[in-house]
Parts: sequence; structure tokens; C-alpha cells
Amino acid sequence: MDIIFHEQAKEFHLFNEKLSYIIKILRNGQLGNLYFGKRIQDKDTFAYRMEWKQRSLTACVFEDDPAFSLHQTRQEYPSYGTTDFHYPAFEIEQENGSTVSDFKYVSHCIFEGKKCLKGLPATYVESSDEAKTLVITLFDSVSDTLLELSWSIFSAYPVIARNARFVQKGARSIRLKRAMSLSIDLPDGDFEMIHLAGAWARERQWINRRLEQGVQSIYSLCGASSSEHNPFLALKRPLATEQSGEVYGFSLVYSGNFLAQAELDAYDMTRVQIGVHPEKFKWQLRQGEEFQTPEAVMVYSCDGLNGMSQTYHRLYRSRLVRGMWRDKPRPILINNWEITGAEFTEARLMEIARTAREFGVELFVLDDGWFGQRNDDKRSLGDWHIVNLEKLPSGLTGLNQRMESIGMKLGLWIEPEMVNKNSELYRAHPDWIIQTPKRVASPSRNQHVLDLSRQEVVDYLYEVISKLISETGVSYIKWDMNRYITECYSQFLPPEQQGEVFHRYILGVYSLYERLTLKFPDVLFESCASGGARTDPGMLFYAPQAWISDNTDAMERIKIQYGTSLVYPISSMGTHVSAVPNQQVGRITSIETRVNVAIFGVFGIEMDLNALSDEEKEIIKQKIAFFKNHRAMITNGDFYRLKSPFEGNEAAWMVVSAGKEEALVGYYRFLNMANKGMVWLRLVGLEETAQYRINETETLFFGDELMNAGLVVRDGDLASGSGDFASAVYYLKAVNK
Repeated sequence: MDIIFHEQAKEFHLFNEKLSYIIKILRNGQLGNLYFGKRIQDKDTFAYRMEWKQRSLTACVFEDDPAFSLHQTRQEYPSYGTTDFHYPAFEIEQENGSTVSDFKYVSHCIFEGKKCLKGLPATYVESSDEAKTLVITLFDSVSDTLLELSWSIFSAYPVIARNARFVQKGARSIRLKRAMSLSIDLPDGDFEMIHLAGAWARERQWINRRLEQGVQSIYSLCGASSSEHNPFLALKRPLATEQSGEVYGFSLVYSGNFLAQAELDAYDMTRVQIGVHPEKFKWQLRQGEEFQTPEAVMVYSCDGLNGMSQTYHRLYRSRLVRGMWRDKPRPILINNWEITGAEFTEARLMEIARTAREFGVELFVLDDGWFGQRNDDKRSLGDWHIVNLEKLPSGLTGLNQRMESIGMKLGLWIEPEMVNKNSELYRAHPDWIIQTPKRVASPSRNQHVLDLSRQEVVDYLYEVISKLISETGVSYIKWDMNRYITECYSQFLPPEQQGEVFHRYILGVYSLYERLTLKFPDVLFESCASGGARTDPGMLFYAPQAWISDNTDAMERIKIQYGTSLVYPISSMGTHVSAVPNQQVGRITSIETRVNVAIFGVFGIEMDLNALSDEEKEIIKQKIAFFKNHRAMITNGDFYRLKSPFEGNEAAWMVVSAGKEEALVGYYRFLNMANKGMVWLRLVGLEETAQYRINETETLFFGDELMNAGLVVRDGDLASGSGDFASAVYYLKAVNK
């Protein structure tokens, strides 16, 4: 890994064993991109990789050089209005109304390691030799604005992390109207774009489309990253597969409004941008003030989509997730929501917990309904200091003591960003919600959003939640967020800063998370947003796992988990077994299939174990013991996708231990077929010359046979046998590696 500056050519070459990234200082002082891809040997100059050609209708930067037009120049962080007519990476409005900028190179520095971003989540290093960083400083002399662009290359991963920082040096204020975290121009358009789309209960569905001339974009304007789109896109070569071919990944470490787009122009150049959505964004910078963009993480893979995904998995699992729970297997939990809803008694909770403990469950999560007069969703949200003693006569502290007496830990559901109007909190502070003056504040789920752009609101929430955790001794917090932002306006900010509210809100969320996780490092936080509406890298920085969907149907979860794995490690996915008929879709699947899906993640229970048949109880006990034996591998192993549920009637995936001594394979069939042929499932990631025993049978299989000839899947292996919604899990153990 290194960053070399060729002074004569004015070129920077960032490279490690797997990738190269080359930047050039252009004749006009701006920055161009010469290359991003597989590692190439360094040399004095790569300037020939930039095409200069005079074309009709193009404007030129210099009168003596009609070929030098920014419209046909691959750039690093482009602006609009000085011969480039594509979408810009940024836009600055000056006091005279002009939005033309001309940032020129001033200086650069190269240093070992990687710096934190103030107030924002980001990837990190634990030693300076893990990464190297290039910071280039540019300056616009008319607006007196400084721009710092940062690139960090990791030694162990084909990854470059990028961000931008604007600092206003002049006495006249400016308004930043657009500030992408990343912009890059690729030299051709031979790509397919992959992104993750959906809605509540069907989050992160895999979408693949061919790039055509124009703009292909995804976004959120919800105030959260949303269920509809995820802050990620990938560009793959048309012939690239899961295991081979070129793929470029772009992921934003952010939890608010975002824009991600790929623009293919008339000359087959592809411009990729990702960052805070410019719509409803306007940030005022006075002298001495700055704006820091969120971090964007670029991944290059020549090993297909699995290669890209595994890079994100390893990086995010070990250098985005932090704290005690980063590498530690998570406890198996039971959540009471799908069992009791908000109607429960302490005796009923203990009955559920005692049975769960007999099955090997380690954590009881008390969901919505434990506070205030919370018997429905119309009241008490925000009253975290008031425990409902009618339901919990011994209080939360007493309940925690009773749980610990039977060997269980206690966790709590909270939704700190929200409030009901029928609550003590709202009656005391009606001005604390986000609402536009003289406009109706639109309710959603009978609740409103607290204005976390206001420091006093963040401080209040910190104090009340901190006290709650300290006094009760709970070991787990499920942090929910069940509505998007409407009528976005803060009564705290002046009119000229209302374009800052969406971003300031997310900064407030991050600040609250940061303070709580620092004070309670042993508490396991799980993020939730009506399930998966805020499953993004920003949340992973504070909460190492997410409730990825409210949909607990096993067959739907196959798609959700498969799509989520495009970017996120399975160690971050809450994957639970629920009762049938399923609450969301009404489907009936066998207990074995439900478990066979859920064990590939952070395993848990969402049903009353007392209601199971004796046979089902025995299956659950065995599966929990099985999961405990293998959860270290599930937490830290390499995950591979084998068959896509978006392309056929089957799905399959597997996880392999770091040393390739063990593997777990999951196979799933949605509907049965008459007179079907034999299924051969080709595995990946094994040691070719090692012999593997499968499910403790006597026959041994070499790794190369399982990867090239395949593992035979027989109906006798499957839960549900020859019926619908069938599944199997295979455990592979190397016996003479």
C-alpha cells in the first residue's frame, strides 16, 4: 500500500495489492481522474489516459486550447458552469447569486493512517499502517472558500474511503446547495447498475438494470435512508457473476436523505456520485465555519459480486462496527411483541422467559408497552421515565432481577426520536416536534418527530435514557424509529438555515447514539426503523446489528437477507423465527425451514415456545444448540451467495470459516415441482485438497469436487420433504485439511 506523488507529471497514484487509483492536477488547477481499477504498476506518468479532443458545441477553458473542455474530461470533484454540463459534485451560492466556482489546487499532504470525521460515523483504523490518506487542498479566490478532498486507501482491502470538507475563509457568507461525498468519472459505460429497493416488509430487493445514456438514480427524501432505497449502488460488467468479473461498489456511511446516481453521457463516460441529497438542502457558511460531508466507501472487485460484498462485510464488520460487541457472538434473544403485543403482565413475561431459558435462549427483550399508559400506539410515547406499574408491579429493576435469577438478561424497546401528543413529554414541550408554523403537523402512527436538530432535545433524551439504563441495568436496547419526517422545519433555526434541518437532525441522532454508547459500552444496541427503514452503514457505527425487516416470514426473509448481504455482513442482521400463520403474509412454513433461514444471522425467537408441539419444541432445542456451536463462524466467517431467489425457484448461500475448516450451507426451494431433475449445488470458498464430512456422514468429499461437480441436494435432506417451502442446512467439517 502506498500513495506516490509524481511531481513533474502532477499525478497521485494510490495503490495496494488489489487496486490502483490515479489522480492528476489538470492544467486549470482542478483535479482529473486517470484510472480506478485493478492494480497496475507505477510509472512516471499516466497522462496519456486522458483524451483531449475538440468537439462541436463544447466550450473550452482556455482560448488557446479548444480541446480542453471539462465536459469531456474525467474529473474528481467537478463543478457546473465552467464548460462542464454534467451534474456537479457541489454547488455554492454566493451573496451576489452566482453559483459558479473555480477551485484550484493549492497543496496536498500524505500521511499514515486515517482521521475521524467530526460528528459523523466513518470507517476507522486501529494502527497507522492499516491505511494511508491523501488530502488535497483547493481554493476558490472569488468566494474565498477552501475545499479539502480526502482519499484513504486501506492496506488489507480493495477500498478507498472519500469525503469532502468546505471551509469559508472570507468575510462574506456562502450557501452550500450541493455537496456530494464522492464523484468519479469512469472512462466507459459498459455497465449494469445494481441497487436495493423495496418498501416496508420487503426491504432491499435486488434490482439490476443496464446503463443507458442519461441518469439512473436512487434516493431518499424521507429524513432517513428509508425502506424504498438503500444508500448504495454497484456497477458491474455485463458478464460479471457472483464469483468473477469487474464490479465497482459505492456505499454511503449516512442515515439521512441521500442521492446516488450514475450518469452515462453521449461519449460513454460514466459519472458516479453519492452523498447528501441536494433537494431540501442548503447550508450556510459564515467566516470560519465548515461543512463536512459523510464518508463514501468505494470498493473494487475483480472477483465478482461476492468479492465486492465480502470486502464490505470484512471492512464494516471490523472497521465500522465498534466496541465490545464488534467481534463477539451476540446473544440468542426472544422478543415478546409478536406474542403479546402491548397487552402483557409481568407474570406472563416471566412464563415466556422461563420456557425460553429452558430452550437455551439468553436474552429477553421487552418490546413496546412498558411505559406510561401505553396500551395502544396513541399515547405515552416519549414518557420513558414512567414505568407502567400496573403491568410491571416490580418495575423494570425488579423485572431485570427476576430475569437474572433464571439466567436471562433483559433488553428494552425504545423509540426515543418520537412522541405522541397524548404524553407528558409533549404537554411539557409542544414546541419540540418538527413542524412548520401555521401548518398542520401530519401524524403518522399517531406520533410526531422530535426536533433532534436542537441541542436541548438531544440533551434531554440523553439524560432520560441514560438514567433508564443505569437504574434498570438492562443489557440490550432496541432503538426503533417508526415514521419519516414531514413538515420539516425547526423553530430553533432562523429562516436562512431551514435547509439544514434534515442533516442537523441526523447529526443529532448520531450525537445521542455516540454519548449513550460511550457511557454504556457493555450494552448491545440494535437499530430498528419499522424494521429496515434505516439499515445503513451510519447506523452500524453505533449499533452492530439491525432488525432488517418487520417481515418475519421465512420465504420473504430469504430475499431480504440475500439482498441485504450485498453490502452488509450477516453478523449485522437480526434474523428471528416467528409463529405461523405468519403475521405479515399469512404463510405456513415448517419450523425447520423457519430456523434454517434464521440461523444465518443474529438468531432470535418471536413466538411463544409454550405453544409449540412436543416435536417442534425438540427441533427448536436442537437448532438452538446447533446455532450456539457455530455462531462464532457465522459472526466472523466469509459469506457467499450461491443461488439468487430473485432469479428462480431456489436460493442458496453459505458461510465458510476463515481457515476453511468448516462451512454451513443453506439451500431453499420455494415451490415443489413435479418430476423434477436432480439438484447439484456448486459450493465455493472451500480448500480444494481438503476432504470434508457433510452432516457427520461417513462419506468424504474433496473441496474441489464440491465446488466443481457440486453437492447433491436430495428430497430426503429437505425440511418439508417433497413439498413447498423446503430447506436444508449442511454442515461441512474438514477431516484432513
